[in-house]
Amino acid sequence: MKITMIGTGNAFAKAYYNNNALVETEHMKLLIDCGITLPYALYQSGKTFDELDGILISHIHADHIGGLEELAFQMMYTYHRKPVLYIAESLIEPLWSQSLQGGLAQGELNSIDCFFHVVALQPDVDVQLAEDLKVRLLKTDHIPGKDSFSFLINDHFFYSADMVFNPRLLLELQEAGVHTFYHDCQLESPGVVHTSLEQLLTLPLELQRKIKLMHYGDTIGNYIGKTGEMTIVEQGKPSIIE
Repeated sequence: MKITMIGTGNAFAKAYYNNNALVETEHMKLLIDCGITLPYALYQSGKTFDELDGILISHIHADHIGGLEELAFQMMYTYHRKPVLYIAESLIEPLWSQSLQGGLAQGELNSIDCFFHVVALQPDVDVQLAEDLKVRLLKTDHIPGKDSFSFLINDHFFYSADMVFNPRLLLELQEAGVHTFYHDCQLESPGVVHTSLEQLLTLPLELQRKIKLMHYGDTIGNYIGKTGEMTIVEQGKPSIIE
C-alpha cells in the first residue's frame, strides 16, 4: 500500500495544503478527505478526480470536506459519472444539509445521492473496500457534539482524524499490531480539540517510533529535531506501508 499526503497542513496553514491523503493499492485509489485546497493540490500532483475509486470522509469541517462541491460538479459535468463516497452514516445528513446543499442543490438535484454513490459505514465494523484494502471506522473525540472518525486500514495502519489526545487508544492499537500511525499534530499547546506535540511526546518511545506527524501548522520548520522519536510526514512524498 502506498500513501501520499496530498496535503499536510492544518485548517489555517498557508504554506501547506489541507490534510488529505491518497491511498493506493493494486486494486484501488482512495482519497481520504477532500478539503478546501484539495482540488488544486490534486491538480498540482498531476492527478485528476476521475482517477479516484472513492473518497473516505472523516468529519465535516471545511478543511476536510470543502473540496467536495468542486469534485461533485467536475465528476458530473466533465467525467459524467458519480464518485463513490464512503462516510459514517451519522455524517451523511449533516454533510448535505449543513455543508453541501447550499452549493450543489439545483432543481431536481436536491439530495446528496444525486451527486454521489453514498456508501454508509458503521463504526467498529471492518469494510472491504477492495480486495486489498480494508477500513474500520473508529469514533474519536474532536469537537463536542460533532462526530469524527479516525481509520484503521488493513489492520496495521492507523490514520487519525482531528482528535484530542487519546493515549489509551494508541497503546491499544499498538498492542493489537498496528505498526504505523499517521497522527494529527498541533504544534503549540494546549491541545484543546487537537492532539498537541507536547502530549504526543509523553508517549513511550517505542510507540513514538511508529508515529508520523501530519496536519501541522506553518511553523513546522521550527520543530525539526524537536519531535522526539516521531517523524514528520512530508507533503507530496509517497510512503510504502507494508
